[in-house]
Amino acid sequence: MFGESPAAQANLFAAGHRAGTLADHSGQGAMRKNRLAIIVLAAGKGTRMRSDLPKVMHKLAGLPMLCHVLNACEALQPERIVVVVGPDMPSVEAAARPHATVLQAEQRGTGQAVGTARPALADAAFDDVLIVYGDTALITPETLQRLLDERRASAAAVAVLGIPVATENRYGRLVQDASGNLQAIVEAAEATAEQLAIPLCNCGVMAVDGAVLFDLVGRLSADNAKGEYYLTDLVALARADGRTARALAAETGDLGGLDPRPLLGIDTRELQAAGEAILQRRLRARAFAAGVTLTDPASVFLAADTRFGRDVAIGPHVVFGPGVTVEDRVEIKPFCHIEGAVIRSGAVIGPFARLRPDSDIGPDAHIGNFVELKNARLGRGAKANHLAYLGDAEIGARSNIGAGAITCNYDGVFKHRTVIGNDVFVGTNTSLVAPVTLGDGAATAAGSVITSDVAPDAFAIGRARQVDKPGHAAKFRAERRRAKAAQQGERSDKE
Repeated sequence: MFGESPAAQANLFAAGHRAGTLADHSGQGAMRKNRLAIIVLAAGKGTRMRSDLPKVMHKLAGLPMLCHVLNACEALQPERIVVVVGPDMPSVEAAARPHATVLQAEQRGTGQAVGTARPALADAAFDDVLIVYGDTALITPETLQRLLDERRASAAAVAVLGIPVATENRYGRLVQDASGNLQAIVEAAEATAEQLAIPLCNCGVMAVDGAVLFDLVGRLSADNAKGEYYLTDLVALARADGRTARALAAETGDLGGLDPRPLLGIDTRELQAAGEAILQRRLRARAFAAGVTLTDPASVFLAADTRFGRDVAIGPHVVFGPGVTVEDRVEIKPFCHIEGAVIRSGAVIGPFARLRPDSDIGPDAHIGNFVELKNARLGRGAKANHLAYLGDAEIGARSNIGAGAITCNYDGVFKHRTVIGNDVFVGTNTSLVAPVTLGDGAATAAGSVITSDVAPDAFAIGRARQVDKPGHAAKFRAERRRAKAAQQGERSDKE
């Protein structure tokens, strides 16, 4: 159900591909008793989003909405998933892989969209076909399974998922009889006052008898004001054939007073923000269940694929981007931003630290305030406690990076790597000009610019020799004061 703890959301969406691992769905395989296909409708442009990006590619918790939907569908282990896309949507096609995509070239309604999927399913007979929308990003496998169970148990031709929301809204109403059979789906603009008072609203998700789906779709009419083929008309067609239709109310127990409208689909920026709030609530609940302490849960933002070990402590105002794994007994202090990183057991991060992609923080390592890492690996017990930038770097066990130290990794064209051995001491304000290697036990003097390799146990000094001039500071000040007085005198003469 929508309100249950989330089934795992999958990992990163990068370079046009869905990637990652679904969380354990032990026992989910037992759910599938019949041959199941799923059609995901993802061709909508999302004009209400006012964006050049296809609607289903807008993100929640760092992952495109379509990927959330596909992950929920995959958990049911269907025999086939088909994604309906619109013209010129390469990003949607890429996000759908490895599932098949079909093109809805002329967009004339949801019924026509389902019809375009027929060739992709024609080579097999399916007992059930789920129809899901690419913007229902908050749907869970439990919800989908309950809808399938409802259709099978009642032998209904169609089962429709509804969400109970406040009665003043733009969504269609699910009209049921006393026995719970679905009589009609009435659009809000066409509903009577009595029908508008119905709290159960249509979110569009359907489970349909695979034996009759395309026969029903083929009989849809576009005889309406918009000249479109509406999937909601399947209910009337099924009833005309003497078949039943059912409505299932999704449970919304985990909302905690949050706006339930995103459960019906997300097609505006406002609903995207409201959906993010719901998903973050779920992800925080999952973190608590994994043994994580969140000092101020509302200020911590998680990605869909953030993974935690046990006894992790996270301070206020920490943001996790995609691709972060945090092992046991890690402490993350306030105001950190972390993405694409692995933090090993016992490490301490922050406050005010930034870990960028491909960073790997070793066991018991320390990353302190205003330290930034990118594509850097720290060995066990290594420390960078203050004001450092470590990019494209390998830092050995127990090495210490002084305040203000940086790896100069970019020459304007190429990136270069810095390798720092074990037990190295990098002095304050050292600039390590890559490519460069510091051997085990080496040290650098504060303020050094290191441009060549440093041998193990060597002490490198890369700065000009200090020269003191006795009394020169006093002479310098006196000269500057005379110059200032002369300047002020010139201004007075001009006035």
